[in-house]
Amino acid sequence: MATSLAEPRAKAKVEWQALEQSNRPQVRIGAATCGQAAGAGDTLTAFHKQQDERGLDLAISQVGCIGVCYLEPVVIVSKPGQPSILYGNVNTRGAMRITEKWLLGDDPCADLAIGVFGAQPFDGIPSLVAHPMLGIEPRIILRNCGLIDPTNFDHCLAREGYTGFEKALAITPQEVIDEVKKSGLRGRGGAGFPTAMKWQICRDRPGDVKYLICNADEGDPGAFMNRSLIEGDPHTLLEGILIAGYALGATTAYIYIRAEYPLAVERLRQGLVQMRQIGLLGNNILDSSFNFDIQIREGAGAFVCGEETALIASIEGKRGMPQPRPPFPAVSGLWGKPTVINNVETLSTLPTIMRLGADEYAHFGGERSKGTKTFALAGKVKNTGLIEVPLGTPLREIVYGIGGGSLDGRPIKAVQTGGPSGGCIPADKLDTPVDYESLTAAGTIMGSGGMIVMDERTCMVDIAYYFLSFIQTESCGKCPPCRVGTRQMLDILERIRAGQGKLADLDRLETLAQTVKAGSLCGLGQTAPNPVLTTLRYFRDEYMAHIVEHRCPAAVCPDLITYWINDACNGCTLCARMCPVNAISGTKSKPHVIDPKLCIHCGACYDSCNYHAVVVN
Repeated sequence: MATSLAEPRAKAKVEWQALEQSNRPQVRIGAATCGQAAGAGDTLTAFHKQQDERGLDLAISQVGCIGVCYLEPVVIVSKPGQPSILYGNVNTRGAMRITEKWLLGDDPCADLAIGVFGAQPFDGIPSLVAHPMLGIEPRIILRNCGLIDPTNFDHCLAREGYTGFEKALAITPQEVIDEVKKSGLRGRGGAGFPTAMKWQICRDRPGDVKYLICNADEGDPGAFMNRSLIEGDPHTLLEGILIAGYALGATTAYIYIRAEYPLAVERLRQGLVQMRQIGLLGNNILDSSFNFDIQIREGAGAFVCGEETALIASIEGKRGMPQPRPPFPAVSGLWGKPTVINNVETLSTLPTIMRLGADEYAHFGGERSKGTKTFALAGKVKNTGLIEVPLGTPLREIVYGIGGGSLDGRPIKAVQTGGPSGGCIPADKLDTPVDYESLTAAGTIMGSGGMIVMDERTCMVDIAYYFLSFIQTESCGKCPPCRVGTRQMLDILERIRAGQGKLADLDRLETLAQTVKAGSLCGLGQTAPNPVLTTLRYFRDEYMAHIVEHRCPAAVCPDLITYWINDACNGCTLCARMCPVNAISGTKSKPHVIDPKLCIHCGACYDSCNYHAVVVN
């Protein structure tokens, strides 16, 4: 067992430098979940096949998600003497082209390239510094994602992995807490509670047994920040857990992660094995008096288990249901012992704080919201994927500057932050800074980091119904305000969507929302009404259109719309081929017809027509 990481780190750095300067070309394939879903497995196979058939000596490896999910599968090719090039949408044919044209020739395939690493363009390929998603600085939490092999522990060490933990061990636990306090780090799980304050409460409790729990139960629709980080760089999280455990005086940490993340679970298990082999877990870690272990607990995907007390109950083998607070977990948590629960991103920030120092970290972000935050940018925006921005960045910059604006050129209508418990911010408030206080004032929350962009084809009544239905389904049912109130709210929204609502329903919705918010036991119920309250606050005219005019302005709600085909139809048959229920008939080159009795109002014909012949009323 190592008593210091100096020797293995020095060896890892030599090997990393040798790989970077090798005459052997490198091919790194983004093979996280998003990459695999886009076909990265086939791309990997194609490069191996090219290597075998052409007798090439390539260093082929798999890396995590670098962030540009809309361009997956992505590949980084490093050719000796040339800058590393990031390629996007690399399918089997693309792998063959890159091999033939660039690895064996002088054509870098600029049409497939996203950009080059480094400040200077290369042969018509722009620098990634100018890329709206990859040029954002600093990358603190995601600094290794997409660049290292997450299964290779030497890659972690070569990139200063566990340096922050070693610096923590060199000072007292209280000094670590003081450093985190100085950094201004707030919990990234949603509420933004000061991390050091929570730690101090736990550390000050009497007793030798204390626990740390990492909440990796990422359940928000459209959120994938935690999963991507773990898949691409598990040791940053594991190092953060070590730092937090040392500061708290804890002896055991549990990583609570949903079983629906099999690749992330696999990466964590591999990481724990590597830590044990080098002596970073167990007794007398790195020849110190610190004894610590980390265990994994897989959850069954219950959204409510993201709530602290429900999560604790699940680890204890009970049904995941929230408990009244106080006492808070930092006072009495897992098995009645003082327990701190931090989410993946909070813990993954700690290595940088300890490595660079609190002052350096606190330079980023705003006055009350320090540092950076990762977001899963999704929805009707061109550049979807994983981003990391300084807190305080305006929503407009994220949507238009980083996201590239609307996917189809339609006007942006709103942005949903904070997942199903968040709220919808309208387009005229996109100058709102993304920080805890500003988002709360706008009626939404930071949440864990989901961010969904909506355009004019989004019905805000329908979106409120969608998010509330998710919350209602996931409610544990323990307290009546959440169990009954969300059901009643859903019933009202369903009537409004069907054109059967009444003006009095709007007052009922608001009254119910405030009751659920004030009377629910846990954060799930207390924030459940946010989508309804914000859509009522900012998009009341759409509710009025549904109730008074029996019309859905976005042409989304099935009971309020009809589809028909006008004379612009040239009989290309595309709409008929896209219709899932065969409701469209006609002969080729002749105008087609929609059967209203069969039509399910899905909009597939409208979205697929290139001649604007499909009309929705």
